[in-house]
Amino acid sequence: MLTRSGASSLRGGKRLRARFCLTGFTSVAPADAGPHEAALAVATSLEIFHAAALVHDDLVDNSDTRRGQPAAHRALQRAHRDAAWTGDSDAFGRSGAILLGDLLVAWSDDLLEEGLELSPATAAVTRRAYAQMRRDVTIGQFLDVAEESAYTAYPDDTHAERALRVASYKSARYSIQQPLLIGASLAGGDEAQLDALGRFGHDVGMAFQLRDDVLGVFGDTAVTGKPVGDDLREGKRTVLVAYAREALPATERARIDALIGDATLDAPQIADLQRLIVDTGALERVEHLISDYARTADGALEGAPLHDDAVGELRALARAATQRTA
Repeated sequence: MLTRSGASSLRGGKRLRARFCLTGFTSVAPADAGPHEAALAVATSLEIFHAAALVHDDLVDNSDTRRGQPAAHRALQRAHRDAAWTGDSDAFGRSGAILLGDLLVAWSDDLLEEGLELSPATAAVTRRAYAQMRRDVTIGQFLDVAEESAYTAYPDDTHAERALRVASYKSARYSIQQPLLIGASLAGGDEAQLDALGRFGHDVGMAFQLRDDVLGVFGDTAVTGKPVGDDLREGKRTVLVAYAREALPATERARIDALIGDATLDAPQIADLQRLIVDTGALERVEHLISDYARTADGALEGAPLHDDAVGELRALARAATQRTA
């Protein structure tokens, strides 16, 4: 059951991290290198690690769905019930999801090491970059959870900055910057190449997460695979929420705070919060911020010592990451 659940969790998705990893590799590797088995193995290990992160993330957020299908812990709960096993099916699903995430991490480690065996000259620096990615996303996930409770202890005018810090650790570094650097490290990238890719990757990653925040409030369920307004029900303290609160008097802020994080929010309440976010100008501010990050990221590629074909692919990936509906 656990291995079947692991295989199921790997279906679907944009394969964004693998694509950035491979493009990081080709952007600095010799032009005639072609696809490299080591790069393919490491890129695949990133996707398996991401599946683990999603399994745990859905459990932490108590999410019901992922990519239009039941989240792993919900699928395991249902499997327990369908098999007519004894005991609490919800507890079984939660416990099984923790172990499933751990199994996926182990699988990702196995594949990473296979890839590094094929490229021993660059194994150490690649392994360090991979470890940094894992540390950053773990810290980012904790900051995300903590901010749902800690925001009340800090001045309102610091909330947007704090939300951007969460976005940097949880997504920008993990989803794009580090996969690029992992791929480039595997190809033996030098300091100038890694610097350009790092600056590009972080700003694209910030725009990527801000787009995710917008979709978490306004996205189409049929496209995103998650209920509309799910971030509001989960209590995510995003930049969208911070900007909306900044524009409101204290009494209205209290009303928002009472609603955000309520798992029972219905469609009219979600619609009210959506209108408020639009009317306060918060959505427009975030859209401008996405554009600013995308523009700065593109500037990092100007004159960078990277292969021209790969630079074109990086720009295409940046557009796909920031101008999306899912």
